[in-house]
Amino acid sequence: MEKVSLYLSLGSNQGDREWNIETALSLLNIELKTPYKAVSSIHETEPWGFDSAAKFLNVAVLYELELPKGYNPEAEGLIILETCKEIERKLGRSSGPEYDKRGERVYHDRPIDIDILLFGDNIIDCEELTVPHKLMYERDFVMKPLSEIKL
Repeated sequence: MEKVSLYLSLGSNQGDREWNIETALSLLNIELKTPYKAVSSIHETEPWGFDSAAKFLNVAVLYELELPKGYNPEAEGLIILETCKEIERKLGRSSGPEYDKRGERVYHDRPIDIDILLFGDNIIDCEELTVPHKLMYERDFVMKPLSEIKL
């Protein structure tokens, strides 16, 4: 077995934002079969990429996963992505990514958003998943919490 660091970003700007994040973390602990190793403090931030009166609460979290030696990073990454999407659905997120006529991503208010930031030293670039997250360095709401826990 091999230890692999998984860094996620969680954000919420609908409903009981703190409860949404705490519940998502609990569900991640169950689904990933391990408690998180570290979690940042909560950061309240303005929406990014769209206008809304509802501010976000954001955290970053680190999991240390035990994976078989020689695991397939893309396959494991896609399993983790589906786990994150299923938790989002359980907490009330109803839609996947939306794009405008120019192909630009359209962002909305949401009860929970879970993004994979880093997955070990792996680089994954497929239609469903890009790791490292391609926009993380442009987002203070990701980088500030991540800087608190990045080992």
